[in-house]
Amino acid sequence: MLTGFLFQKLENGVSQMTRANTIRLNIILYLNYFVHGVGLIILTQNMKVLQAGWHTSLATVAYVISALGIGRLLAYYILGSLSDKWGRKPFIYIGILSYAIFFAGILMTSSVPVAYGLTILAGVANSALDSGTYPTFMEMPGHQSASTVLIKAAMSAGEFVLPIMVSAIELNHFWYGSSFVFALAILAFNLAILPMTKFPKKQSSESAAVATKHLTKGQRIAAVGLLIYGYGSMALMIWFTQWGTYYAQSVLKLDNVAAHGMLSLYSIGSLTGVFLISIMLKVGISPFKLLVVFNAVAVAALVGICFAGSATIALMAAFTFGLSAAGGIMQVGLNALSELFPANKGRITGLFFTFGSIASVTVPLISGRLVTVNPALTLQSDLAVGVLCLIVSLVALRFGTVKETALSPAE
Repeated sequence: MLTGFLFQKLENGVSQMTRANTIRLNIILYLNYFVHGVGLIILTQNMKVLQAGWHTSLATVAYVISALGIGRLLAYYILGSLSDKWGRKPFIYIGILSYAIFFAGILMTSSVPVAYGLTILAGVANSALDSGTYPTFMEMPGHQSASTVLIKAAMSAGEFVLPIMVSAIELNHFWYGSSFVFALAILAFNLAILPMTKFPKKQSSESAAVATKHLTKGQRIAAVGLLIYGYGSMALMIWFTQWGTYYAQSVLKLDNVAAHGMLSLYSIGSLTGVFLISIMLKVGISPFKLLVVFNAVAVAALVGICFAGSATIALMAAFTFGLSAAGGIMQVGLNALSELFPANKGRITGLFFTFGSIASVTVPLISGRLVTVNPALTLQSDLAVGVLCLIVSLVALRFGTVKETALSPAE
């Protein structure tokens, strides 16, 4: 489906970008996010090996992993703003090279402080890729919104493949670093073909600036709502993935198989949602309308999970929640926000994901306190976040308008 979508998008034509160049560009961008999916979980998948290599505790390894969020928080807005000035391609370079240093450095170091610094750099790599990639897709002819949602599919593929690879490595007693080398090989491939690849030209700054300058008061309200959605949509997913299994065991009293199966079905639903949303965007459904519909479904699914009367209901609701809340709807929110600010796609991308990074830092702190009060609050509080997301989606639909932007074809 992904391949068919990419080739159909090419049929729309790019006057100064050849078919081969556009295929190459798509390959680079999606492979980068496959590697990013690997990078998100490669430390957690190798915690015991790293603990032994660093001569430390698992708690310290977890502390190192938390530095990923710090790197994002520090870099998103800065790199996003700079990509509007310098173009998108330099930030793809920065993302690839930063991730390469991270993967290679983790293999070579036994120092916890160095590993912490390298993990911060991985967060910066994530920020650089987002700052270069999302605006690039938005500036390409064709179904730009659907392209950005398919980034989620590439990430999910990396997160799916790595655990299988790590299990095979352990089972066959191979070197644990093989998975790191695998990621490095993909980055090297991308780095080799990136210099010969053209990127689409940014929209004319004058026309885009005029469009932004004439935002109505209502559109500015919608923009604020969508930034809040950047926080809420990320918090919604983190809350569930962190506490879903615990809630199922402690509150719903499901057995271990059903409790863990709930999270697996959430992941399957997430991947299903990616393709469903991409199809809907491709046929021209407004991102503002999708936000309302999918967030309403997410709230309904959470109600089903929180107050499930049986394991069957909880499992079905978990799949539905993954489809609606984690299937790329966050990226749809970014697309909607970018339509309001065509002159600053990089800055808006950075700002939107900065709000998401704040969620990655605050949600563990908030939910960690709530579990000491009442275990039921771990997921019921996520329901409150879901309602917030639905409210700001309704605000965005009421006050936001989809703008047609004149995008130039090549850089």
